[in-house]
Formats: sequence, C-alpha cells, structure tokens
Amino acid sequence: MVLAMQNKSQASLPLLLTVLAGAPFLASLDLFVVNVAFDDIGMAFPGHTLGELSWILNVYAIVFAALLIPLGRWSDRVGRKRGFVLGLALFTAASVLAAAAPTLEILIGGRVLQAAGAALLTPTSLGLLIDAVPAEKRAGAVRVWAALGALAAAFGPVVGGLLVELSWRWVFVINIPIGVVLVVLALRFVPDSAAGDPADTLDLAGALALTVGIGTLALGLVQGPDWGWSSAGIVTSFVVAALAVGAFWRNNRKHPSPLVDPALVRVRTFAWANLAGLLFSAAFAAGLLANIFWLQQVWGYSALAAGLAIAPGPAVVPLFSYLGQRLARRVGPGVTASIGCVLLAAGSVLILLSVDTTPGYVTAFLPGWLVAGAGVGLALPTILSSATADIPAAVGATGSAIVNMSRQIGTVAGISALVAILGSIDGQAGFTTAWWVISGIGVASALAALGMHPRAVHEPSNSAPSTRTPAA
Repeated sequence: MVLAMQNKSQASLPLLLTVLAGAPFLASLDLFVVNVAFDDIGMAFPGHTLGELSWILNVYAIVFAALLIPLGRWSDRVGRKRGFVLGLALFTAASVLAAAAPTLEILIGGRVLQAAGAALLTPTSLGLLIDAVPAEKRAGAVRVWAALGALAAAFGPVVGGLLVELSWRWVFVINIPIGVVLVVLALRFVPDSAAGDPADTLDLAGALALTVGIGTLALGLVQGPDWGWSSAGIVTSFVVAALAVGAFWRNNRKHPSPLVDPALVRVRTFAWANLAGLLFSAAFAAGLLANIFWLQQVWGYSALAAGLAIAPGPAVVPLFSYLGQRLARRVGPGVTASIGCVLLAAGSVLILLSVDTTPGYVTAFLPGWLVAGAGVGLALPTILSSATADIPAAVGATGSAIVNMSRQIGTVAGISALVAILGSIDGQAGFTTAWWVISGIGVASALAALGMHPRAVHEPSNSAPSTRTPAA
C-alpha cells in the first residue's frame, strides 16, 4: 500500500506541486497584492486614521504567526489533507467576505479569517508534500515550494497594480475562482497522510499560551513604530509575550502529547535553519519594502511601474534555486545558504552605493536587485529544505509550521524595523541607514546558516527525528 502511494505520488508530482505549492503561493500573493492596494482601500473608507487602516495589513501578520503551530499540530493529529482543504476553503470564503466588505471593520474581520485559513493551509501543504514525495525527490520538491513563495513577491506588486486599475476589491475577488479550483483538485488528487494517534489529547492550554505569546510578540513588533517602543502598550505586549511563551514551554515539556515535540527542536539542522530563516526573512522583507518605497516615494513610480521594476529580482529565484541544489551537493546546504545570505546583503550595499534622487533604474537599481534576487534563490529554498525535507511524517505539519512561524516573525520584525528607521530619519539618509541595517542582518543570517551543517551524521531512531540532513 505504501509502495502504491509512492508510485501515485511520483506519477502525479507536477500536479501535487501545483496544488500543494499553489495554495500557499496564493496566500503569499494576496499579502503583496494587498500592500499595493492599501492606498485605494483607504480612499474607499474615508474618516479612518492611518493607524486604523494599517490593521488591514497588521492583523493578517499577527493572526498568521500566532496560529501556525497550533493549527499545524492539530492537523498532524486529525489528518493533514483535512486541515489543508479546510484551510484553503476558509481562505477562499474569507476572500468573498473581504471583497464584499461594506465597512472597514468587516474587511478587517475578513482578513482575520484569511490569516487563519493561511495558517492552516501553509504547514499542511508542506507536510503533505514531505509525506507524499519519495525521499530522493523530497528536497527538490521543497525547493520548488519555497521558490514559489519568493515568486509571489515578484508577481504580487504587478498583479496588484493591474487589479487596482479595476478596483481594490478585485485583489480579493481573484482568490475565489483559484481557491475553488485548488480545493477540487486537492480533494481529487492529493493523497492523505496518516493522522496521529486519535487517543492523543491536544494540548489546548499550550496552544492558548503559544497563540497569546506569538500574537502579543507580533503585536509589539508591528505597532512599535507607531505607539513608541517605550510606550506602556508595547512594553506590556513584550512582557505578556515572554510570560506566555515561558508558560507554553514549561507546559510543553510536561504534557503527554506536547504541541511541539522537544526532540524536534533538538535537531541541529532544524534549530539553526529556523534561526537563519528568521534573520533572512527579516532582511528580505525589509529590503523588498524599502525598494518599493524608494521607487514610489523618491523616484515617483506608480504602483504598476514599481511592481514591474521589482519583478526581475524575485524572477531569477527559480534559476538560482536550481543552481543552489547543485551547489549544495558539492559544498553542503549550510555553505550554499550562507553564500545566498551574503549575496542578499551585497545587493543591498550595491543599491545604496549606486542610487540617488535622480532615477536611474537600469544602471543604479537593477544590478543590486538582481544580486539580491540571486541570493534569495540560493538561500531561502536551501534553508527550508534543510529544515523540513527530513522531518518525520508524524510531525511534518508541526515542523513546517515552526519554520514558517520563524519566517513570519522575521518578516514582521524586518518591516517594523524599516518603518521605525524611515519614520525617524528623513530623506535619502533614512533609506541609506535602512539598507545598511538590512545588509547587516543578511550577514548575521549567513553566519547562522553555517550552523545548519550537522557535526555528525546519525541514523534515525524510532523515538526522535532524524538528524540526517538531506542532500538538498
């Protein structure tokens, strides 16, 4: 029976990748599309402050980060295909609500439900992929899954600029037919993976503590630039986050069915890949947004023109993802990812040394942005494949949820740092400072990526996750 499932997976690998990578691509695309549509949405709901409107973006990031691990663990227990289809259906239905929203409050409610659906479909999609794809093809499949996430950054601004020409509501309408098709394909073609032991008791107290901890941490990072980093609200958010995460970890160590398997966290490559992913995501997210801001606010590009200008960088990601797979066989995944992180940092430095207030896209901006795109192609798929490709099937969705939570927290932290820098330093000096900080974070992620290579190779046991790093 197992062999039959493997043969089916091999025969339908392109279709599996279309569904299992297409759904998180859609969720990621929606995030970048909404960023471009933000100004038009604000004009549709007059009388609201910028802080109130910002919750259209912020609530998605907070809810998504907070629910990834609890929903990943729940899907490991009840069946990942069930969780994937439910998450995709919820995301699609929430897009209907957001598209038709008559008030800002209802639109924000739709974004909350979208984030919950994305938090469920993202880890389950990777967990299903890990379980369905044969071991020798697993790392390559994970690379495709990761590369599509980067492509969302390329196509998001372009698609958003085109859709906003019709109406901002189309940025949500477009999700509906695609979501319906993906649900039908998932029900028909995606093989399920075995659910966990139904006798296991889901750690509801741990899930609540972790949700509160990650949610308040994200809240503090998102609102820090607006509320002030020393304000009572931000300090309280960080204190509550620390207490909640501490309570979660204490409960997790004692619970008979822990939300996060402690053995999983002790895997060297998994731990270092999470740290590298967090730092790299902070640099990538801040760099992407800084470049969009520069093109629009300093060079005066329209939303569509800025989207087209951004597209070449992420568009080279698939090529360098393929080259990274070959390079990793020679020098190892840690070195490959580290090279990619350094290239991301170098791209930011090249941009800041080249641009000035006079537009010069081809000579001043594009070379550095292509270097950064090459870095993303080498680093991000390698980090994700090293962290997840050898995760045992029993904790596949949970493990991928942890990786994606780390990336999401890094994204929130990077964007919050960028907003704080640009809000406190005016003009080109603010962008120069931001690019230097982004390059510094990129170098830090390169150092963390070097830790992904295990000191020793061990055979997997029946009681703990394998410490064998896939050959990427």
